[in-house]
Amino acid sequence: MNTFHYIDATSLDLSKIQEIISSDVKLALSETAIKKIEKCRAYLDEKTKSISKPIYGINTGFGALYNVKIDDFNLQKLQENLVMSHACGTGDEVPKEIVKLMILFKIQALSYGHSGVQLATVNRLIDFYNNDIIPVIFTQGSLGASGDLSPLAHLSLPLIGLGEVNYKGAKISSEELLKIFSWDTIKLQSKEGLALLNGTQFMSAYGIYSLLKAHKLSYLADVIGTISLEGFDGRVEPFNELIHLARPHNGQIKTAKRIKDLLEDSALIVQEKQHVQDPYSFRCMPQVHGASKDTIKFVTKTFLTEINSVTDNPNIFVDEDEIISGGNFHGQPLALGLDFLAIALSELGNISERRTYQLVSGHRHLPPFLVSNPGLNSGFMIPQYTAASIVSQNKQYATPASVDSIESSNGQEDHVSMGANAATKCKKIVDNLQTILAIELFTASQALSFANGKSSPFLESIVYSFRQEVSIVEEDRVLHYDIVNASSFITSLEIDSLELFE
Repeated sequence: MNTFHYIDATSLDLSKIQEIISSDVKLALSETAIKKIEKCRAYLDEKTKSISKPIYGINTGFGALYNVKIDDFNLQKLQENLVMSHACGTGDEVPKEIVKLMILFKIQALSYGHSGVQLATVNRLIDFYNNDIIPVIFTQGSLGASGDLSPLAHLSLPLIGLGEVNYKGAKISSEELLKIFSWDTIKLQSKEGLALLNGTQFMSAYGIYSLLKAHKLSYLADVIGTISLEGFDGRVEPFNELIHLARPHNGQIKTAKRIKDLLEDSALIVQEKQHVQDPYSFRCMPQVHGASKDTIKFVTKTFLTEINSVTDNPNIFVDEDEIISGGNFHGQPLALGLDFLAIALSELGNISERRTYQLVSGHRHLPPFLVSNPGLNSGFMIPQYTAASIVSQNKQYATPASVDSIESSNGQEDHVSMGANAATKCKKIVDNLQTILAIELFTASQALSFANGKSSPFLESIVYSFRQEVSIVEEDRVLHYDIVNASSFITSLEIDSLELFE
């Protein structure tokens, strides 16, 4: 039996989004949202009948053509032309799970009753979501300024019977889709094309996708890093609460406490140590992981504000009798947030690879490259190469996109955020981070097999579960499959949302 999430003024948070996308949750409009949408549309229809002055995007052209007045009988054609002319996307197709988030966030934004859309338009988007109809959208084409114009144009094409969709495992024309469901095309009314295309849902969907993974991988960086610490015969003193209360960054305190908790009842951590200090990649996990945690938290706040906002233009305020042209579509908050998140996640990968390097280097009780017969066997030599390669790529992707701006639309759009490029780069970094952590887990669990004693019950249970997917390496084999399986293991791990999003 399907459960429903009712779209209304209630803010979406990460837990709710995770629940919606991971379960068979369907969308529906609340009565409050329906009334707001209908009230705004009725107001706009009456307003366009009663005034003759130009209102941007409603009876004028767009961008640099804002001064061109459009006759009343061409208003529907104006909106359809807008959608068609802006569908200029290129590059790879946007992943289906991100398109679904785009649809969800567009419905949420339109539900506040400040956009002037028809109820039928919003309901058709809900039909797309509920029937797993995924418009074909492309990754390149948005400047992240007048909203994500090109990607949202491709999202909107199927409403008017154009473009393509993915449906039941096949790519079909929107014309064919309409026949399957016996749907008529949506006849876009004044302002509707602009309401659909203006908005930040491409950047927002990529950002929320990356944040959901970032929270999980941040948690697992602590877990996997602690397994590495145990495999390296590391010390517990750097995680003493007193150190971190003396420098009380929230993420730092949280990381140190988590590592101490993960080490509870470990026989290894209390063994007498021959070394006075550990390398920074072990000793400074609270400081480095913690700084990334604080960044993730900051960026999460930015994106949750965004997806629960109205981001098209102009905005319609019925009670105040105002139609105001502004710039809520500008993606600067998201662009900066995505670049900051990319840097923070890149650093989690950077320090993870350093731990992998230490584990294979033959230090302490560990054999070189973590095999019993090094020389004949290369062991874990090349997984560290692979991690280093990916870390280097992440550093390149972490170069900020938001510091760039290229003038467009004849100078009308003279500053743009480039947040869409920041979004697609950030996704590459978060996906790469999972592989880097998978290599560390593969390496750390091998190192732990050489330890003289047991780790904590929790960490031993993680390693035991991992061993069901990836066995100990006794002699050389094709390690590609082990890395793939290690990454799949990370994907499969379910972590309580209270642990992730607190």
